[in-house]
Amino acid sequence: MSRRDEVLKPFHEKRGLMEERVREGIEKNRKSDGTVFVTDRSGSAVPGVTVLLRQRSHEFRYGANLFLLDELETEEKNEAYKRLYRGAFNMATLPFYWYSLEPERGKPRYAADSPKYYRRPAPDLCVAWCEENGIMPKAHCLNYDKYAPVWLPRDVSAVRELLTKRMRECAERYAGRIPSWEVINETLCDGVDLPERRSTVLANDPEVVEWSFAAARRFFPNNELVINESSPFIWEQFKYNRTAYYMQIERALSKGASIDAVGMQFHMFFEERDEAHGTGVYYDPERIYAVLDQFADFGLPVQITEISIPAYHETGEDEALQAEILRNIYSMWFSHASVEMITYWNTVDGYAYRNPNQNNRDENHYLAGLIRHDMTPKPAYRTISDLFKKEWHTDTETVTGDGGAASFRGFRGDYDVTLVLPDGRSMRETLSLKGNAPNRFRFIV
Repeated sequence: MSRRDEVLKPFHEKRGLMEERVREGIEKNRKSDGTVFVTDRSGSAVPGVTVLLRQRSHEFRYGANLFLLDELETEEKNEAYKRLYRGAFNMATLPFYWYSLEPERGKPRYAADSPKYYRRPAPDLCVAWCEENGIMPKAHCLNYDKYAPVWLPRDVSAVRELLTKRMRECAERYAGRIPSWEVINETLCDGVDLPERRSTVLANDPEVVEWSFAAARRFFPNNELVINESSPFIWEQFKYNRTAYYMQIERALSKGASIDAVGMQFHMFFEERDEAHGTGVYYDPERIYAVLDQFADFGLPVQITEISIPAYHETGEDEALQAEILRNIYSMWFSHASVEMITYWNTVDGYAYRNPNQNNRDENHYLAGLIRHDMTPKPAYRTISDLFKKEWHTDTETVTGDGGAASFRGFRGDYDVTLVLPDGRSMRETLSLKGNAPNRFRFIV
């Protein structure tokens, strides 16, 4: 059996289940019916109006981390990164790691002109770029124990006080500009002590999840607050309602934690020799839907927060395999009613952890980017872009009847509308097609 066949085996064995749920789920969960009513200024219906609808954006959010914004070694590469990013995505995860945002106590790096820190562009720079390009920013992460600054004291009360100050500062500066915030991340993982960052005493605090959400809600009353966890504790160790992450969320909610969304990582950090064995559980369509169905019990949206699918070699075969895997899993996630966001992680090969000038090829992220090191897009990049901009996309036209009404069905999102009157005159409008909404739009001509 070829490597490709081995890796794709879970998809092939359960293709019937996968394709049925994808087809039915996308039709039910990502599309809506709409009705356009056209009247003249006196309120009379205008029949015979051609209504041209062109989808401009998705209600569904899809993106990657924005950690390489103005971080590459040449201006040419920086401009290519920005062009490719906005050409494929409508949201971005911004780095709010405490150790790099405040490496020196009391001197946070919020401002765009702050000292550089590799793969940690300043929040002001990121937010401004997102706003300029119509991209929704999301913050990662307020309390991430493994990425805490080394200057923190080893006292629970003192750390809580400093973390509360950090949350207050972030909220004062960004609560009105960044709608979604990861509050706490990877509490089921082991801690780490490195020269630039370390674990804190909060790692062993039994109330760390509940306290973190209570503190965050004080300063982010109107923002979406997200809990996030690493891949094995969700997909690999899935035991229905006995899954550790599920029980953690269940406990936190029972204690009043104000969790608005459930984050799930999906990193395939396996050596090439272990790829088929390691990914077999993750690529099983039945398990993917079982996990999503189980966590849907909370009635909370799910965010697929971090994705890494490696192509182990810069060959057409490996890159095509990466693209096919992404097409399958993106389709399943997009089809599920609970999923509201999908975020790829590192978009460009060779820029994960080390110096970008080293042109790394052997990171534990492997060649997991959507874009090659030379800034040319891979098939995986084009697959994701085409799914949202071509396959999961609506351009249609309809005509008003005697009552001045015209019905249509399309993917949820924002549309440009052109009304062409029977006498040849035309006018431009916009509308937003939403889920769980009447979707009745009135235009006066």
